[in-house]
Amino acid sequence: MEVRLRLDSFVITPLSHSCARNSDEVGCYVAPRPLSKGNCYFEVTIMDTGVRGTIAVGLVPQFYKLDHQPGWLPHSIAYHADDGKLYNGNPVGQQFGPKCNRGDRIGCGIYADTFDAGLTTVFFTKNGKEVSSVVVPVAPGGLFPAIGMHSLGEEVRLNLQAEWGTEEEDSIMMVDSHEDEWGRLYDVRVSGTLLEYVGKGKSIMDVGLAQARQPLCTRSHYFEVEIVDPGEKCYIALGLARRDYPKNRHPGWSRGSVAYHADDGKIFHGSGVGDPFGPRCFEGDIMGCGIMFPRDYEDEADDGEDMAENPKQNRVQNVLYLNDEDEEDEGDDAEQEQEGRKVMVFFTRNGKIIGRREVVVPAGGFYPTVGMLSSGEKVKVDLHPLSG
Repeated sequence: MEVRLRLDSFVITPLSHSCARNSDEVGCYVAPRPLSKGNCYFEVTIMDTGVRGTIAVGLVPQFYKLDHQPGWLPHSIAYHADDGKLYNGNPVGQQFGPKCNRGDRIGCGIYADTFDAGLTTVFFTKNGKEVSSVVVPVAPGGLFPAIGMHSLGEEVRLNLQAEWGTEEEDSIMMVDSHEDEWGRLYDVRVSGTLLEYVGKGKSIMDVGLAQARQPLCTRSHYFEVEIVDPGEKCYIALGLARRDYPKNRHPGWSRGSVAYHADDGKIFHGSGVGDPFGPRCFEGDIMGCGIMFPRDYEDEADDGEDMAENPKQNRVQNVLYLNDEDEEDEGDDAEQEQEGRKVMVFFTRNGKIIGRREVVVPAGGFYPTVGMLSSGEKVKVDLHPLSG
């Protein structure tokens, strides 16, 4: 079961057996069933940290006092996002792990083989990696998943049926494997499928750029990003670009690229001046980009061959990149681009196509590219969605 919980000035929703009368009181949700050997793990995704980000995730007895954060009272334990501390039946916490912010996933579970003799080992995770564990007594009736919130605007998504591998190495491989999908990262930090802008965000030269390792092809023709955090300005761009695209230019601004920009809903096609195209995008929106390939289209790289593994081709691309850093001497390359094959690029918003643009495929293909330009921006990327 997956639900959303949000704390506003009156209520925490969906209603459990608690409601907060004002923004200074704790709102607490307790799940209807305790963890067990057959259902031993759950996860919470932080959608909004609100005013203070005082979100707690943990386990409590069945009839827990709902005006207290999980972990504050006896027989309860919780990991608190705002300070990274563990509260184990005491309102004074102990340093436990890293702080958690918007977009992070906090997991809590029990090791099923330790659920004996009135004791069990409770562990917590962040973004799929185990933080630490602690042995605790099992309260009469069991330990129930609980989420506490304590400041205006906090919102989480709860998954009571999340899965957790028994071996930490498996989960690390599952998270880290996504990093191999990116060929270029500038002022962007990757954590699993989450991309976070870490640049200065002071000028248009401070673009954070993430470009996939493989170009779109007839077997993988579409990708999506979800806006987890719009940051200060939501200067988030989604599109396609040539492999040697300059790192300090938003997708769509320079030749060999096309992109849909979230902040103004415009499409940019090889120019710093955009055209009206679709609606603006905000937190929670999913933006998609794909190519409608002609039936007789042949991919340049067989079976998704990585251009980086072709020394001769890579040498040519590096020369182009060096000549193009400041967008100088474009004449010859621009003429070559005009001779390339045309395809129809389309963009989506929340699963619906909003528009198309016919473009010329640059030599080497079109690579999924994401740009960000203001502090705090985070997106979740799916380079291989099931539909599109």
